Amino acid sequence: MKSFAFDYEKPATIVEALALLGEAGDDAKVLAGGQSLGPMLNMRLVRPRRLIDITGIPDLHQITDDGDAIVFGACVTHAAIEDGRIPDPTGGMMPNVAAGIAYRAVRNRGTIGGSLVHADPAADWITTLAAIGAEVTVTGIDGQRRIAVDKLMVSTFETSLVAGELLVSIRVPKLSSDAKWGFYKFCRKTGEFAEAMSAVIVDPARGDIRVVIGATDTRPVVIADAATLISKPESIATVIEENGLANDAYDAQVRRVSLWRAIEQVMP
Repeated sequence: MKSFAFDYEKPATIVEALALLGEAGDDAKVLAGGQSLGPMLNMRLVRPRRLIDITGIPDLHQITDDGDAIVFGACVTHAAIEDGRIPDPTGGMMPNVAAGIAYRAVRNRGTIGGSLVHADPAADWITTLAAIGAEVTVTGIDGQRRIAVDKLMVSTFETSLVAGELLVSIRVPKLSSDAKWGFYKFCRKTGEFAEAMSAVIVDPARGDIRVVIGATDTRPVVIADAATLISKPESIATVIEENGLANDAYDAQVRRVSLWRAIEQVMP
């Protein structure tokens, strides 16, 4: 099956992209890497009248050192992060996560911003960046605003962006030199969607301890009392149950194991 006919636009600037989005309204889709949108177009799960390709906008490929953070343009690819071609503010966490996304062909074209806006619960970045405490900058006709990644996703394939807004960058805080991180996802085989995923950050210098459970039925779950969970990992089963993450015995088990293995990576 192939997609319905659509108008294709490739703006050279963010201003041009916003103008095109404003003209088309709900009848437009933004193309970044296209690794998720492409199959959806071909299966006619989405039928936009206009496709706006933002990959030719230089600002969306920029990397900026913002002092205590690195700002990634929305069109930075997974492969660029995996290969270390750009600065890593996370002490190895982001390259590690990037290397486990799908297959190399997907990572060569897939983008960090596109992954976040697609809002697939099984995607790696939405969980990882929520744990790191990253935030995105979105811009629209009314100006710019910042959204914490753990507030970006509203539900499955739904974000808090409003019509006419474009995600332009991701601000990732620099972890301190003594920070520890853990990440574990369970897939039946390499490249498949995750059935369970957990990300953990322990950064004493920044006073930051975060645990996020991903690959849920909806948005990632941010554990409120992460410090207690890490100090008492025997409570993992209770946390899984209390957050409604045990649909059946198998589901509960893979989530418990995923969370334990992520926590284990930050333990002394």
